[in-house]
Amino acid sequence: MIGSRRRTRSSINVWPGYVDALSALLMLIIFMLLIYVVSQLYLSQTLSDRDSELARLNSRLQEISRLLGLEQEETAALENEMAAVQNRFSESLALNDTLREELEEEKARRLEQQYNAEAQALRVEDLGKAVARAESELEDEEQLTASQRAIIQQLSNQIAALQDQLGRITAALRLQEDLTAEKEAELEEVGKRLNTLLAERVNELERYQSEFFARLRDILQDNENIRIVGDRFLLPSELLFASGSASLGQEGQQELDKLAEVLLDVVDAIPEDIDWILRIDGHTDRIPINTEAFPSNWELSTARAVAVVRYLASEGVPQNRMVAAGFGEFFPVASGGSAEALRQNRRIEIKLTDR
Repeated sequence: MIGSRRRTRSSINVWPGYVDALSALLMLIIFMLLIYVVSQLYLSQTLSDRDSELARLNSRLQEISRLLGLEQEETAALENEMAAVQNRFSESLALNDTLREELEEEKARRLEQQYNAEAQALRVEDLGKAVARAESELEDEEQLTASQRAIIQQLSNQIAALQDQLGRITAALRLQEDLTAEKEAELEEVGKRLNTLLAERVNELERYQSEFFARLRDILQDNENIRIVGDRFLLPSELLFASGSASLGQEGQQELDKLAEVLLDVVDAIPEDIDWILRIDGHTDRIPINTEAFPSNWELSTARAVAVVRYLASEGVPQNRMVAAGFGEFFPVASGGSAEALRQNRRIEIKLTDR
């Protein structure tokens, strides 16, 4: 009996249950792996899109920074121009002050004359009273002699002369007041005309500057080395000079020929009363130089600016309309010590402006 029970119990097969459990566990693992793979793909796509967006934003930020730099340079140029206009305006104000001082002096002289006239009138009045008293006393005494009558007549003549003189002084004062009013009106009109003329000259010079730069831009647009920053043309020194030299090369002379041709055409159109100049500024990089010809970057930058001025003068540009200045390494347009930054800082700047 017991043996039959053992045989019955041992005949039960448990492997299908194990297989089912393992299958369910395997399906669960596969499902979890599938979810992991899908989530990884989604996360990778999200990160890739985010990197692309960050790259685009960085590119846009760099472009905005570049535009901001150009705007700052243009702002600096406008500030320089505004300073020049303010200097002219200050000169006109100084002229107005001088004219006002002269007017005040004229008013002081007029007041002094008026005071003298009033004093003269008081003297005439006193004389009149004295004569009246004398006549009254003489009439009371009834002892008028010939000499006394002569004295009275003389006093009367003096009174008449003083009254005539007082009338002339009064007329002169009125005339002086009219002249003073006319001078004040002329002074105000001169101030308005000076301000208007100054504004017209600034606008007219800006028009010729625009024409000058527009024509140069068209001529030099194929030369990628030449840059335009605000109201200035920037020519790299390598285009004009050899390293450590202030002698113009053949290629630099060709570029300056183009500049001289355009400038001479524009000069013919600029009126004589506009006080314009062509400013040539020499700049170097921050690497020091110490040679017999150029003890420092000051001498090198100045010599290069002078070389450009002399060449333009030889091409017919008026010498009294040009100025050369050397700035050494102290006004860079690019920061850092890379080769590109140093190359950009070695330059010749050309600007058409007013004196």
